[in-house]
Formats: sequence, structure tokens, C-alpha cells
Amino acid sequence: MFVSWFKEYIQGAGDGPLTARQARQLANRNRTIARAAVQLFFFLTMPGAFVAGFNGIKYIFRQIGSGAVIEPTSFLAALIGLGVFTILFGRFFCGYVCSFGALGDLCYWLSGLFQKKILKRSRQFSLPQEYLPYFQKLKYINLVFVIVLTAFGAAGVLQGTSAWDVFSRLTALRLPESGSLIGILSLLAVIAGMCLQSRFFCQFLCPMGAFFAVLPILPFAPLHRDPENCLRGCSACQKMCPAGLKLEPDGFRNGECISCETCTGICPRSNIAYPAAALFKKDIAYVGFRALVFFILGCCIGLCRFF
Repeated sequence: MFVSWFKEYIQGAGDGPLTARQARQLANRNRTIARAAVQLFFFLTMPGAFVAGFNGIKYIFRQIGSGAVIEPTSFLAALIGLGVFTILFGRFFCGYVCSFGALGDLCYWLSGLFQKKILKRSRQFSLPQEYLPYFQKLKYINLVFVIVLTAFGAAGVLQGTSAWDVFSRLTALRLPESGSLIGILSLLAVIAGMCLQSRFFCQFLCPMGAFFAVLPILPFAPLHRDPENCLRGCSACQKMCPAGLKLEPDGFRNGECISCETCTGICPRSNIAYPAAALFKKDIAYVGFRALVFFILGCCIGLCRFF
């Protein structure tokens, strides 16, 4: 029984050649498994990468606000490393590496399972797509708010209120600091939001997401589609996009794209891909390449907890 299941998993249903639909389903399943594996790997090895990068932003504006010199620090190295990587590969960090993003994916998957099996919902709850662009602006306000407080030396008022600081301590196997009740409640509220909307924190609240979204990326970094090969009237990629984004023909340059690659798996013509992926025989190989590059980078700038 196990052998037949394994054969079906590797080759797809049936013993003959795969149909186009079966091949697409198999590729999508393998892509989903690969993404989950990469997320788990980085969750275990670099859970604090998000916080380290954001501390780099706060360090810069703390120094500017106090008139002090900006000197090389581990937080500054983390910020520069994450920024350069994003310029080269888009928001791969958000889609595959960030531990907070991985938590959001897990919460939304478990919520969907609960809604389907227990509540008998045919479709998982999510916010209407027409409202997403408005809510996505909140993370820019959040980033500016923290920057202003930090620059004026008033960031202390936020002590104990940060959901991601509490999460960071938990992933480091430490209890939250005393006085972090608001931070704990904030984390619980964020988790509740993660259960109701895909990538809730990433889209609406993440200050690092706002930073990544305004960075320029190189032409080979965004997803591309061939409009000549699209089905007429098809908008599956936009309907299934967690951020409600429309993939433009000349490249997905919208900074809100978190590189989750949902669109690549849902496209009925397999018509969406990264230009750089053409150098690799399979999409999964390109995922592995980017993961390897980030792991080496993370080790070099001190993000890995084991090195």
C-alpha cells in the first residue's frame, strides 16, 4: 500500500504519461512541500532574522535622532544583507524565510482545515480583495510611526507592546520579559488575524514588509507572465493571490508581492515564472538556489542560531 502511494506521489495518478493537468498538479504539490520544508528549515535556524533586520532600521534612526555616528553593528549588517538580497531576488525572505510569515501560513492553513472539516465551509474566509489595498497601507504608517518615535528618543513607550518581540523571545526558547502583557495580547490578536486572512501580519502590519516593498528589485527578480499564452478572461492568479495583486505582462514589480508563488501553481497554462528560473531545470531547483544563497548570507552576517 505504501509503495503504491509513493509511486503515485512521485509519478502522479496512473501508470502512463501524465496529462498536462496531472503534471501541473504534481508540480504544484511539490512546490508546496518544498516551500513548507524551506520555511521549517529557516524557522529552526534563523527565527530572529526579521527582528534583527528591523532592529537595524531602529538603530539607524536612533543614531540620526541623537546625532551620533552610524557605526557597523550586527543589526546594521542584517538590515543591509536583507536589503541587498531583496533587491536581487525580490521578497523571497517574506515568502520563504521569515519565521513570522511561516507562523501566519501555518495559522491560516489550520484555520482553513477547521473551517472545512468542522464548520463545513466550502470556501475559506478571507477579506474581500477590493479592501486589501487600503489595509496594506497600514504597515507603512506603522513603519513611519516607529521610526519617528525612535528618532526622537521616545521608542521606550513601546517597550513591552511588540508582538514580534514577544514572538522572537519565544522562538529563542525564552519567556517574554516582565511587563510584556500588551505584547502578549498583541501577539494573540495577530494570530487571530492570521487565522482569518492569509499573511495578515505581512500585508497589514509588518514594518519590515513596508521597507522591502519600497526597495527596487532587478529585472530578473519579479514574476513574469506571457500574455499571449493566457486563457481569455482568466484571472485565476489575481483571485488566488493573498494580496489581491494583478500580474502585469512586463513583470510583477508591485512591492506588495511576497513571493509566495501561489499564482505560479494556480495558472492553468503554467504561464507565470521567474526569468532567472529558466537557468534551472525545475522551479524547485531555483527555490533551493535562493534558499542556499540566503542561508550562506545569514551565516555570514550572524543570523543563524547554530553558527
